[in-house]
Amino acid sequence: PTGRMKIILRGLIALLLIVLEWTCPGLPSPPRPICDLRVLNHFIQEARDAEVAMKSCRDGCGLTELVSVPQTTVNFDDWERKNATEQAQEVQTGLWLLHQALGLLQASMTDVDLNNHIDNSIRNLLSINAVLRSLNIQEYTPPTSAVGLEGTWKVSSVAEVLQVHVNFLRGKVRLLLVGAEACQQDVS
Repeated sequence: PTGRMKIILRGLIALLLIVLEWTCPGLPSPPRPICDLRVLNHFIQEARDAEVAMKSCRDGCGLTELVSVPQTTVNFDDWERKNATEQAQEVQTGLWLLHQALGLLQASMTDVDLNNHIDNSIRNLLSINAVLRSLNIQEYTPPTSAVGLEGTWKVSSVAEVLQVHVNFLRGKVRLLLVGAEACQQDVS
């Protein structure tokens, strides 16, 4: 298969794994928590692949405006002081911002290979939200705009958006999943 097909297949496989987690017969509702970090690692690797693909893009790879993205730095003392709801809202706000930014990239990209990576990244963000729902994390209602939203900054290039995407998944999303109450149940 071509590089494009491989990207699409990997994205579909990840989505299929998540759907299968939800639809296994005999499971009570809500679905079984998805606590396996290999799922997140798959999304991180695909985000890295998009970042690498960007480096080879020559034409049709620019942004026409500044884009709001989430802060990726983590002050661990501040993070630990937040309750689970605050942590979840911070991550979900960041995922929403990344979805918005990637949507803008998708609309402005003319490079076919990079656009395939962006499409895959958007699907992966939706899958991460499905993982959060499996952990009984309350669904997030996004604001009407990113104006005045705390914990954001503006970037001016596609490369910066993709770097933030990778770092956000590696940082705050991973911390939220590792600390999720649904994943902390003792098997005794």
